[in-house]
Amino acid sequence: MNVIVGFKKKMLSSVLAAGLVLTPLSVLGMPHSASAAASTAAQTAAISVTIDGAKLALNPSPVMMNGTTFVPMRAIFQALHASVSWEAGTKTIFAVKDGTTISLQLGSKQAVINGRASALSAAPQQIKGSTMVPLRFVAEALKADVQYDSKKHVISILSAEAISKKLDEQWEKEQEASKPSLLTAKQIVAQNDSKVVMVSTDMGLGSGVVIDTDEIVTNFHVVADAKEATATLLNGKEVQIAGIVGYDKDYDLAILKTKTPLNIAPVDIGLGVSKGDHVVAIGSPQGIQNTVSEGLVSNVSASYGNPYEYQISVPIDHGSSGGGLFNDYGQLIGLTSAGIDDSTADLNFAVSSMHILSLMYDLAENPPKKIEFLPSDLPDTLKGASLDTIQELMEDHFAEIQSSQGTTELQQFKVTRDADGWLVIEALIDPSFYMLYGHAASEDLRYWAINTGYKLRQLLPDDNIQLTVYYEQTFSFKPRGFDADEVTDLGDGKWRVRFPVIDYQGKDHAIVRVDA
Repeated sequence: MNVIVGFKKKMLSSVLAAGLVLTPLSVLGMPHSASAAASTAAQTAAISVTIDGAKLALNPSPVMMNGTTFVPMRAIFQALHASVSWEAGTKTIFAVKDGTTISLQLGSKQAVINGRASALSAAPQQIKGSTMVPLRFVAEALKADVQYDSKKHVISILSAEAISKKLDEQWEKEQEASKPSLLTAKQIVAQNDSKVVMVSTDMGLGSGVVIDTDEIVTNFHVVADAKEATATLLNGKEVQIAGIVGYDKDYDLAILKTKTPLNIAPVDIGLGVSKGDHVVAIGSPQGIQNTVSEGLVSNVSASYGNPYEYQISVPIDHGSSGGGLFNDYGQLIGLTSAGIDDSTADLNFAVSSMHILSLMYDLAENPPKKIEFLPSDLPDTLKGASLDTIQELMEDHFAEIQSSQGTTELQQFKVTRDADGWLVIEALIDPSFYMLYGHAASEDLRYWAINTGYKLRQLLPDDNIQLTVYYEQTFSFKPRGFDADEVTDLGDGKWRVRFPVIDYQGKDHAIVRVDA
């Protein structure tokens, strides 16, 4: 997989000169003298120190001895944002900053940085009643940058914090300079229309986006149960899908490999979405290929593990799953994936491109050994299976009905064969779900029945199958308006209402009725 993912990598480094070279006295205009005190005094008066552009007040003043500049220990460490302490018994200086610890001993030319010995050019010493330390060593140890202006006799120090800030500002300038241009909706479509395809499987329709020469990203639920698939390009050409390269079920993502190259440039994938951003979607709602719609990012979920992180006001529908969601720079920032039906608020959702990039990266690091569609978790056949086995299969694989109003779980499965030899499967729907959402979820109930019946007919092709889901509830009064066989007197003032919500019958053909 040809994937290049850019990440910000910032390394805080100290760009030091080859050494803090302090010019000999003769170069500074001071003749050699037998009087060390006089020459030292002259040099001290000539040297000043600045940190991040501000002159550092030092008392006593800096002293140069044998090419090494000494400054008061407490002033220099504190100016570089390190805490410092003095151990009088051992005459040892301790300094700590972030993850760095430093110790120096008066008179010793060996220091310790984070537990490792480090040689000094000159040992710390007492000068004019103050403990003085070599400036160059302190600056290097605390990752500061040191420069010396020999004409002005000024030592300029740039602290680690200033270096970091400078690097941040430079990175931000580079990012701003490289930011793509804003596009109109028409330009976004022109740039990406051919990169969005319609995905057709033996189970249904969806959409997908080209991310490589022969790879398409889509939603996992589009291809989860598929055994074969094709991608229809914008020009109408159909390309066979070889199988699934990899997937992330938790984030509803799958990457497909085509049998032949697509000859389409992949999308530019972007990151970062804010509430209120304008976005454009391209997909195939209801199989109407490469339909364009636009809207806003209505919300960004803060819930950990939520696959549909972006809520969008962009109109989408069944078949839009796996379609591209683009920002105003024409970058893919998500896949349109889900929505709430029977609402005028355009309550729709998308998977973030961050998870797409993560899946692509994982697959680049660990490519699959074999490209294929996912194996079915259903048996090849139920021919000769016991009624108990069929019931267990229904409970394990078909008990959940997912709808735009949420998921409900069927209860009390019962599998029998009637006097006519039909395989009869019965179950109960949650009465609360039915009462609240039955009408709004009616199409999803129908789809569940068609899908479940289709798979049962594959497993039991010789059987007449009837699959009935009932509403059942007990009341303390006799409900009115129901057929006589739908209301049962249980005694003790209790009455049970039971009637079919879903009735599926099929063999070579099927018929479905939904009462919702």
